[in-house]
Amino acid sequence: MSGGLAEALSAVMLLAVLGCAVVRPWGLPEAAVAVPAAALLIATGAIPLDHAREEAQRLGPVIGFLAAVLVMAQLCADDGLFTACGGWMARTAGARPRRLLVQVFALASATTAVLSLDATVVLLTPVVFATAARLGTRPKPHVYACTHLSNTASVLLPVSNLTNLLALAAGGLSFTRFAALMALPWVVAIGVEYAVLRRFFAADLAAAAQPPPADRPPPMPLFALATVAGTLGGFVLTSVFGVNAAWAAFAGAAVLAVRALARRRTTARAVARSAAVPFLAFVLCLGIVVRSLVDNGLASALGHLVPSGTGLPALLALAGLAAALANLINNLPAVLVLLPLAAPGGPGAVLAVLLGVNIGPNLTYAGSLATLLWRRIVREHQAEVDLGEFTRLGLLAVPPALLLAVVALWGSLKVIGA
Repeated sequence: MSGGLAEALSAVMLLAVLGCAVVRPWGLPEAAVAVPAAALLIATGAIPLDHAREEAQRLGPVIGFLAAVLVMAQLCADDGLFTACGGWMARTAGARPRRLLVQVFALASATTAVLSLDATVVLLTPVVFATAARLGTRPKPHVYACTHLSNTASVLLPVSNLTNLLALAAGGLSFTRFAALMALPWVVAIGVEYAVLRRFFAADLAAAAQPPPADRPPPMPLFALATVAGTLGGFVLTSVFGVNAAWAAFAGAAVLAVRALARRRTTARAVARSAAVPFLAFVLCLGIVVRSLVDNGLASALGHLVPSGTGLPALLALAGLAAALANLINNLPAVLVLLPLAAPGGPGAVLAVLLGVNIGPNLTYAGSLATLLWRRIVREHQAEVDLGEFTRLGLLAVPPALLLAVVALWGSLKVIGA
């Protein structure tokens, strides 16, 4: 197949895959189009089989890690962790919506950082809805906080976002060094988000609320908390000894799964379902589709736009390019495209790309898969997201959050070193 035809076919397949992920016609899973698209590109020779195999080998450990984290998050939810957190928020916020927003920010930031952005969207958002209803407060500020923080707060740890896992090896960073360099950008970006959301939803936060019912709060599942803490420690240890962090994630998921199965709180089928195998297949096939597009000309086209160096202007340009590309073709394809181009610039360049693809997607619905999933959950709660309102909030929050986060990253690189 000629280069031009292969590039055109790859572009069409990418648009089809992303379109299915956004619209999900007839309720089909994201993999329904991604798997045939990848197979077609391989069958037609648009991507050589050895390149597809190489991409699968590169993504394999990342996908395994993601599966383990998804299982852990679901088992924590089954154990009552998020329900207990919702009870804590209702009890301590009382009739103060602004206090509830602070708690949602704290809980969503921690959940995203430790259990990944999917846990915040899928498991925490329904709890926030229920907590707001229990207090009789308007849910909009708190629910919007969940989607914004599922993206923005995912810059802290390699485990917080699939994009981070992809970038960890490309940047040659350890788990602890990644976290050290991204800690200040994480705090700065969350601070900007809080300031913007509090002002944007000032009227909703000023509306009257009511104290929660004086019922007994649900107990905090200490075993689940201890397992999550132990798994985080495992991530650090595996980084120190050069072992793939997926083993720590598998260990944490296994501990929770064995306990839940022994107590008959779940089934093997439910555990397997929580790994979201169709979504994992989607990620793998999307990677192959993007690799085909990169091999057939996209890399050379974008190569002229990627700045060299690691000074502040270069980092800002990289983050801006990554944010723009994420909103055009979704953040996962964007990071797959940009990482090989940014990696020669070192860890600073890779982390600037991550800031762009993690914070930037708050601007549009299609910017990240997490936002699309959040939108479906909101609709399931008989609520609706106004496109104009979503976009206005994104325009107010994304530019300052991204700008200041990149400046913070530049400062961290100066102090800690690349």
